[in-house]
Amino acid sequence: MVQETAKKTAKDDAKPLALTMGEPAGIGPEVTLQAWHRRDALGLPAFYLLGDPDLLRQRAKLLGLDIPIAEVTPDQAVARFADALPVVPTGESATALPGRPDASSARCVIGAIKRAVIDVRAGRASAVVTNPLAKSVLTRAGFKHPGHTEFLAELAAEDGRVPQPVMMLWSPMLAVVPVTIHVPLRKAIEQLSSPLITSTARIVAASLRRHFGLARPRLAISGLNPHAGEHGTMGTEDDHVIEPAIATLRNEGLDVRGPLPADTMFHAAARTTYDCALCMYHDQALIPIKTLAFDEGVNVTLGLPFIRTSPDHGTAFDIAGSGRANPASLVAALKLAARMAATAA
Repeated sequence: MVQETAKKTAKDDAKPLALTMGEPAGIGPEVTLQAWHRRDALGLPAFYLLGDPDLLRQRAKLLGLDIPIAEVTPDQAVARFADALPVVPTGESATALPGRPDASSARCVIGAIKRAVIDVRAGRASAVVTNPLAKSVLTRAGFKHPGHTEFLAELAAEDGRVPQPVMMLWSPMLAVVPVTIHVPLRKAIEQLSSPLITSTARIVAASLRRHFGLARPRLAISGLNPHAGEHGTMGTEDDHVIEPAIATLRNEGLDVRGPLPADTMFHAAARTTYDCALCMYHDQALIPIKTLAFDEGVNVTLGLPFIRTSPDHGTAFDIAGSGRANPASLVAALKLAARMAATAA
């Protein structure tokens, strides 16, 4: 009887995840519907969707899914989750059809992200989970950030100080971090510096300790150039930028190795030697994880004062509305967010 009472209290006190609808013309709405439809079989944590409930109803009808939509406030979401998909309206109507974004897309997307951050920082939600957005759509509407990661960092600013956001792509098979993120390759090389590498590694190590239970995380740091520069014959950044950063991190007691040739870091035997790979630019990190774990990968933003995860895929306009979108990455993002939130208290 004591155990049953404790279980009930824990459930009653649980806070839901705040999930944004993402680009309404993309697959975000339908993978959300599919995930909720299989919530019991998948063992999903309770969440509510921030967006336009009417669009969700229309998309469910298009997909032939009999899913009740409940318009709620965040504090009602856990109680309603078992029998209806809880939706907190953002006040922005979304009129975009599958695969055809319109002017409503940007307003709906930005409004949902802002509200999700407000809710989690106010204690109404335990974490933020974001469905994919279309950067080109937002840019045409005047959005000045390269992506979710940078926008979330601005929303997390305190006293005018913007935290350093670190993008980690996680799966049970592999975790990677690009040190430079959403910038052209030429600018990525220009941005790369020893202080940026060391600050990124510190954030990654702290997060792996706190949220993933790794007492001494092992970090593998890639080189920038082919063969990690081959002692300066293929570039000097590995010797002059990356190696000094590694020396600093080792002096601080972190378990780091590198710079390692990126082309030999991701085979099965190599992956057993580290917990996370730090790579020097976006594609160096994302190509291997999307090759190995496309459907199970999760985008996690580290370094923020709240937890944020996202599916590791885009809007997939080409299949939006067809019912062919796979909700596996969203499911993984929801489960990882709940797991990390449980360690944040």
